[in-house]
Amino acid sequence: MTMRKTVEIKFKPDGKAYIFDCGAFVLETGDYVIVETEQGYGMGVVASTPAPVNPERIKTPLKKVHRKAIDKDFAQLDENRVLEQQGLEFCKTQIKELKLEMHLFSVDCSFDSRKLTFLYTADGRVDFRELVKRLVKQFRIKIEMRQVGIRNQAKITGGIGRCGREICCAAFMRKFDPISIRMAKNQGLSLNPTKISGVCGRLMCCLAFEEESYRTLKKSIPAIGDRIQTTRGEGTVIGHNVIAKRVTIEKEDGTVVEVALDAITCDEVENVEEEDYDGSLLSDDPDLLR
Repeated sequence: MTMRKTVEIKFKPDGKAYIFDCGAFVLETGDYVIVETEQGYGMGVVASTPAPVNPERIKTPLKKVHRKAIDKDFAQLDENRVLEQQGLEFCKTQIKELKLEMHLFSVDCSFDSRKLTFLYTADGRVDFRELVKRLVKQFRIKIEMRQVGIRNQAKITGGIGRCGREICCAAFMRKFDPISIRMAKNQGLSLNPTKISGVCGRLMCCLAFEEESYRTLKKSIPAIGDRIQTTRGEGTVIGHNVIAKRVTIEKEDGTVVEVALDAITCDEVENVEEEDYDGSLLSDDPDLLR
């Protein structure tokens, strides 16, 4: 059986890798190539070394690598960037004139310069028919208006998070996981929206990264409100330090002390907090329903 070579291609540094038929090309990671896409030809970067694949394992027809990119293709990209900037400035002017309730934040030009895609956010549906007419008249190419969610806007435009690093969605995340306020509660974080919201204004995606660890660790910790006996006396659990495996108790005389789990001497430690997380979304973030 003749094996076929496939290769992973990325169109954006932080974007998803798509599989293409490598054909007879000898490619290496980092090579720029011109590939066939549903939108016409596009330029991408080889993200992995081509590998032979059994044709029977290929479930859907693969698009092909057309050729390696040449100097002319890079010049075309530069022209596209100029056209995108012109489209952004012109469209913003028209939106202001037409008084449309929408926020345009990016313009994407197809590799062959036959199509401009305008990306925007809006609270509701926008009647942009007159706007599209003006754009077509100005640029004489195909126009697409694409409304995206606020999280997708942050992913596309990028930014710096409150931790001082590039925001996760732009750096490495491929999809948005459901985030709920209960995750912040489980991790003992402040519920102040300014403390647990990202640059997009929604709950931070990183709340989900350690959620499973917190849920596992809390299974061995007495619940808030439990009365327990410790080597430092009896008291009611009023706080957790899950990572350090310690609990804070309040004694009968009002004294507050923090003790390690191995300092608990009574059986009530078995009365662990029942995990009530049911995975339901507590946020009204429309992006979570995508």
